[in-house]
Amino acid sequence: MDLTSYANVVAKKVEDFIYNNLKGYPQKLYEASLHYIRAGGKRLRPLVVVLSSRIGGGSEEIAIPGAAAVEVLHTFTLVHDDIIDKDEFRRGVPTVHKLWGVEMGIIAGDLLFAYAYKCLLKALEYSVPSERVAKALEALTEAAITVAEGQALDMLLPEMENADIEDYIDMVSKKTAALFAYSAKIGGILAGAEERLVSNLFNAMMNAGIAFQIRDDILGLVGDEKTLGKPVYSDLREGKRTILVIYSLKNLDEGKKAKVLSVLGNRKADIDSLKEVAQIIRESGAIEYADSLSEMYASRALEIVKSIDSNDREALEMFKEVIGFMIKRNY
Repeated sequence: MDLTSYANVVAKKVEDFIYNNLKGYPQKLYEASLHYIRAGGKRLRPLVVVLSSRIGGGSEEIAIPGAAAVEVLHTFTLVHDDIIDKDEFRRGVPTVHKLWGVEMGIIAGDLLFAYAYKCLLKALEYSVPSERVAKALEALTEAAITVAEGQALDMLLPEMENADIEDYIDMVSKKTAALFAYSAKIGGILAGAEERLVSNLFNAMMNAGIAFQIRDDILGLVGDEKTLGKPVYSDLREGKRTILVIYSLKNLDEGKKAKVLSVLGNRKADIDSLKEVAQIIRESGAIEYADSLSEMYASRALEIVKSIDSNDREALEMFKEVIGFMIKRNY
């Protein structure tokens, strides 16, 4: 089966699992909580859980509770991120707080956080040994802590006088890459894989996740709004210290640097000013630099995968293909 077809199969199983388990009252709260899941999405993290389980000698089925858990945790972070960033669109639909209000959005996020654990605990019903479920829960907890630290670093980066590439990599390692890495770890743990294999899966996805976020930064500046499902230039409006912004600020002359800083974080900036600054950033060589950095981290990820031996060759090949998609995608 090709990767796209298999990804759709996994996505359907994960979505069905979530819809069967994430329900309750009041209805409005659950509508808000499921809004982004119903809107679609790439479902990359659940796919990583399932493929890692298969690579580690486990089945697709035992990984579904873990796959659902990471997707629900990821959705929780998106709901709260959108409130923090005051974004109005996600996956081509209005954001949760835009439709249901900030207060309900916060509670919807809280509910999703709790349900992530409830989903993973369902692995016990799939005959996964309790000690493996306990280890997987520990990994999910570490993921949640790390993502929160990354989100805080993302907010603090603009306050740093001279934020550099190392600061950025530290932030994205935690905010974005960690959940990919822990997805791989959870899949391996549920399968009962050896620690060395789990560690390799984790490290491969950590590097791939960094490449994924760098690509996300590039798309935020040059991507197609309809394809992305969210506004381009939103990173500039929000004052995000993306890899492109950090690189350009270190390499522009004082006049152009001042122009970038005048628009960065200015929510009232008009579209012409945003386009002008985007062009300045492009001309600084930031996109070429970011592309090469993304390729470097992806290469590291693929080198680690080469050292992995698995009886499930199909799953291992798909795992490689996922890494390829993460850096070449246009949405």
